[in-house]
Amino acid sequence: MTTVDRPDAGAVELRPVDVDSFRGLLRRQASTVTVVTTPGLRGNRIRPDLPPAGFTATSFTSVSLDPPLVSVCLGRASSSWPTVEQAEHVAVHLLAAGQQEIAEIFATSGIDRFTAHPGWATGPFGVPLIGDALAVLLCRVVRRIAAGDHTILLGEPLALGAGEDGDPLLHHRGRYTTTLDERPGPSW
Repeated sequence: MTTVDRPDAGAVELRPVDVDSFRGLLRRQASTVTVVTTPGLRGNRIRPDLPPAGFTATSFTSVSLDPPLVSVCLGRASSSWPTVEQAEHVAVHLLAAGQQEIAEIFATSGIDRFTAHPGWATGPFGVPLIGDALAVLLCRVVRRIAAGDHTILLGEPLALGAGEDGDPLLHHRGRYTTTLDERPGPSW
């Protein structure tokens, strides 16, 4: 254990990092909820056909404005990984406050997520697009970077679509929430 003095704030105790304390600390960070989708892939003599994939992610972020790049992380043990590992294109859907059910469907293992959520259509490059998202980025995968038990997927946005403006769905302390602003408006 290490103790660090902070001016005017007292001392802070720094402990060694273990998986449980690391996970507990990350639960304190509010993250936007996205669903990432990619089309199925035709197999060949070496590999079988792969079904379309979709997964819920809270690890989405912008990386660069020039050129435009975004990233999302996916565990390589995920059922979506075999398809995402080969995908050339993905769509990142920023979910709205009322779309918790979609987030839960695409976070559930062992189901056909696209049958469980019929509110999607095939977009460019065969990428499944979820309707009514706050925003959608159709991306070309430009790089995959192994990082521990996950892979960081870098995507170049090729097209974007914005739904109705609204509050995003957030994930904080292990549950879904939102930024609904309950402050009173101006009183003039």
